[in-house]
Amino acid sequence: MNRIGLIFSSLLVLLALASSTLFVVDQRQFGVVYALGQIKEVITEPGLNFKLPPPFQNVSYIDKRLLTLDSTDAEPMLTAEKQRVVIDWYVRWRITEPSDYIRNVGLNESAGASQLNRVVRNAFQEEINKRTVKELLSLKREALMSDVKAEVLDKVRGAKPWGVDVVDVRITRVDYVEAITESVYRRMEAERKRVANELRSTGAAEGEKIRADADRQREITIANAYRDAQKIKGEGDAEAARIYADAFGKDPQFAQFYRSLEAYKSSFANKSDVMVLDPSGSEFFKTFRNGGGAAPAAKK
Repeated sequence: MNRIGLIFSSLLVLLALASSTLFVVDQRQFGVVYALGQIKEVITEPGLNFKLPPPFQNVSYIDKRLLTLDSTDAEPMLTAEKQRVVIDWYVRWRITEPSDYIRNVGLNESAGASQLNRVVRNAFQEEINKRTVKELLSLKREALMSDVKAEVLDKVRGAKPWGVDVVDVRITRVDYVEAITESVYRRMEAERKRVANELRSTGAAEGEKIRADADRQREITIANAYRDAQKIKGEGDAEAARIYADAFGKDPQFAQFYRSLEAYKSSFANKSDVMVLDPSGSEFFKTFRNGGGAAPAAKK
């Protein structure tokens, strides 16, 4: 019985010893083997690997994937015109040399992210100091991000390389600090109102000009029409007078008789019309007094 227990215990010890000498490196990680606190080996390929049992050798893992670092602070930066702006940015980076990274940066990804955040922020501050707000919002924004990326790469590849590669640097937002945003909005609103009022005034002036021109054209058209109408009317009256003159010239007695009838018709148009005249001595009733005297003349 003691012998079986001894064998079982020995197997457990051997299994524990074997498990302490075997380790698996994931395809998403680097495996770093330490020997008495010093880097012994860096495993870059995934698979099963061997090492000495602790405390002779230990293993740690570092992420080899593409990592994203987002800005975390909202500290304003000064532009070339001394405007205080807040920017949001992110950086895409990865660890390429685990040995250099561990020696010069830290043992995990958070250490690199912390230091990289400081370097990127300083680079942004330096580049933004050279540019205006308009340039930050225009196509020159791409040039700014390229310059920041170059500065960060120079820093991480300096005398003590970090063992990292910066793939991309991007700005996601540029805005004024909250303290002056409201005043900027008020100035923008006032400017838009000024432009709107100017457009309204210009439109009103143009409208008055168009209405005045239309009224002038109307008056000219009416005047021309009245002139043409009077001309035509005058020509018609002249033609009528000529025709009357020709007709009356052929028979003067009939013409006198016709004019008298027209005068009587106009004088007695209404039943209530009253005239006080002496029929025997008035020339107005001469035709009445003559009776049908004019009629034989009209038959000639």
